[in-house]
Amino acid sequence: MLAIFLKTLPFFALIGLGFWAGRSRFFSAEATAALTKFVFYFALSAMLFRFSANLSIAQVIDWTLIGAYLWGTFTIYLIATAVAMIRRLPFEEVVIEAQVAVIGNVGFLGIPMLVLLLGEAAIGPVMLVLATDLIVFSSLFTILISASRDGRISMGLPRSIALGLMKNPMIVAMAAGLLWSAMALPIPTPADEFLTILGGAATPGALFAIGASLAGKTAERMVVAGWLSFAKLVLHPAAVALAALVIFSVDRFDAGVIIAAASLPVAGNVYILASNYNVAPARVSASILVSTLVSIVTVSVIIAWVSL
Repeated sequence: MLAIFLKTLPFFALIGLGFWAGRSRFFSAEATAALTKFVFYFALSAMLFRFSANLSIAQVIDWTLIGAYLWGTFTIYLIATAVAMIRRLPFEEVVIEAQVAVIGNVGFLGIPMLVLLLGEAAIGPVMLVLATDLIVFSSLFTILISASRDGRISMGLPRSIALGLMKNPMIVAMAAGLLWSAMALPIPTPADEFLTILGGAATPGALFAIGASLAGKTAERMVVAGWLSFAKLVLHPAAVALAALVIFSVDRFDAGVIIAAASLPVAGNVYILASNYNVAPARVSASILVSTLVSIVTVSVIIAWVSL
């Protein structure tokens, strides 16, 4: 446990450094936005493309693994929905709380940390979790919010969702990499070195950007933030573990990877959704802050457990 904690500590130290830079205003909000944009569109995309181009589609699209992750995730999604409904929240707030309870920071934190800690064999399962979150749950959020506001699902909504996914650089990078892999083409040495150098900026850049963005988060409604953080950090990985190890009998290593991915703190893109649709952004902000702080301990515990 101590060895795993010491291995995860540098990742959270980078987040802490970014938090200090943002809190002290050494790094402005504009600088944080620019760094995030660089990581999102360039560094992380280069990393994902290079990873994908060296994988076969079978290593990423594992339907048993997808089924286990969806079973565990939808279970917590429904529990969070039920708790929000018992509290008689407006429908849109019910939807955003369910999203907070299951969407972790897989892109900026999970991929760099889990691949380094668990090995390159973790690349496929982690990318599967990322793709499932982006394709299934981000789309579900958009559908439910749009249906709530319009009173129906418009004919143009599927097209809008598809265009949104096609414009997401992480989806594009993974799809392009898998296509390259399917054509059995080697990456030319200069291109591979370019991707390696650019992708190498993803880990420190992403972690620093997470911390700097947390500096602007508020800690309001702590009771709700505490519940949602508990759902994300404890209940979500527990449900995925039950699904993967007991119900679907997934390979032990792959199961460990998706359990570790499920244990990650609330993703920043949930705050972007909440802000864009103006649905409880302060509550989401507090949940991101609390879950990230607590995850310093909980993620280490879960990674230590799945590494046994």
